[in-house]
This record gives sequence, C-alpha cells and structure tokens, in this order.
Amino acid sequence: MEVKTSTKEKFHVITVNVAHLTVNMTEDLCRQLTPYLQQEPKNIVLKLGGVKSMEEEGAECLAKTQQLFYEGGASFVICEMEPELEAILDNLDLLEILNVTPTESEAWDIVQMEEIERELLGDEED
Repeated sequence: MEVKTSTKEKFHVITVNVAHLTVNMTEDLCRQLTPYLQQEPKNIVLKLGGVKSMEEEGAECLAKTQQLFYEGGASFVICEMEPELEAILDNLDLLEILNVTPTESEAWDIVQMEEIERELLGDEED
C-alpha cells in the first residue's frame, strides 16, 4: 500500500493513496501508526482523500486505533474523506465516533485545540 508521511511541529500527516482499503491493509496501517505514540510528535492526521471504500473490519480497526491514541494522550484526526467512504462509515455507525474533518487545515486546528486542552487539564491535575 502506498502511504506518504509528512512530519509537522505538532503531528504527522499520513496520506493513504489507494482506492480500496482491505482489512489486511488497514490492520497493517494501524500497526504502522501505533509506534507514533512513543515519539514526539505523537499526534496523527490521517488523510484518506483517495480512499473510496473500506471493509467493515478495517473500519473497526481504524476506530480502535483512534481510541488507542486518545487513551495515550494523543490526537488522531481523519480528513479529506470521500463521500463514498463517509457513507460506508455512517452505515457502520462509526462515522460519529471517528474524529473527522473535511480539510487538513481543520484537522490541524483540532490537533492544536486538543493539545491545549490536554495541557490545561494536566495543569489542573497537578
């Protein structure tokens, strides 16, 4: 599977360049993303602009990976999703639990807001 990675100050942008994500491809992608939790920056912006379809088990894997990032104190935002893929995720009742934005710029904003929120909550706990 063709994946492009770009590192910014606060997050990594992972761009997936396939039309159909199989279960195996999605599981492999999720395994590749998990190590980012152990490094800085550990936030992920996942661009799925070219992906038109995904298998149900793969979509569930993506949702579990997003949850893993949030439990690890990191952001995981999906952006530029095609309408066909959005419809699939909506039918699987996963669209509402995934952190999805229309553009990469909006994904950046969410990551930055969540970073500030984590800092503020961390200050309150100290």
